[in-house]
Amino acid sequence: MGQRNNKKQVGSKQQRETTVGDQVEFVYGHHAAVEALKGKTEINKVWLQTGLADKARHELTNLAKKRGLVMQDAPKAKLDELTNGENHQGVVLSIAAYAYATIDELFAKAAEKDEAPFFLVLDSIEDPHNLGSIMRTADAAGVHGIIIPKRRAVQLTSVVAKTSTGAIEHVPVARVTNLVQTVEQLKERGVWVFGTDMNGKDYRRWDANGATALIIGNEGKGISPLLKKSVDETLAIPMIGHVQSLNASVAASLLIYQGYNSRHPLA
Repeated sequence: MGQRNNKKQVGSKQQRETTVGDQVEFVYGHHAAVEALKGKTEINKVWLQTGLADKARHELTNLAKKRGLVMQDAPKAKLDELTNGENHQGVVLSIAAYAYATIDELFAKAAEKDEAPFFLVLDSIEDPHNLGSIMRTADAAGVHGIIIPKRRAVQLTSVVAKTSTGAIEHVPVARVTNLVQTVEQLKERGVWVFGTDMNGKDYRRWDANGATALIIGNEGKGISPLLKKSVDETLAIPMIGHVQSLNASVAASLLIYQGYNSRHPLA
């Protein structure tokens, strides 16, 4: 990799923002709830299922009390109603809208760890389960932040939080108006940008050392043509079977961990 000039700040004028709308968001499921209670998410209320096992109740009650939160016992039917029948495991949190980070905050997280930035750019991911799974892998592999578009893509929701099993509390997500412009600005800040293409270089040869951003495309359409033109290099996942495509979160996991492997080689 060569050097890029650091010419421009990205997101320096952005303010931390929250999801627009009056719809109440919920976090549910034991692991997701514990991480939310330990994290910085603004929580309005905690519902615990009547008859919840003592061990789980004790852990959740202690965390809630430390934050001075209102707790309420409720029958399983009430929690089922709040979560539209999802597997809530006896705990539901009513939360404020999820806060999005700025691009500068993503860079700051890398700087805090004294590491070269490693970002994901998600091009119109539509399935909240895919976003949640990608966030879970990103957290495990030390990704410093995720960038998503404001339109025509899934946003941070309770389903994403549940699927991420708490990773949503640890991986900052920046939301931008124009991905192409943002990628160009990342490049001006010294970030090398990689995307996926069937004719790209074998991803197993990818070296993600240095400031790096990896673009993951839409579940059906892949990376948009205009965005693909802005990448420095494309990567391919070899496939020898009958199926010639992978689920977005599965492909992302393979690529993220190749990035991790190249940045953290075995001794």
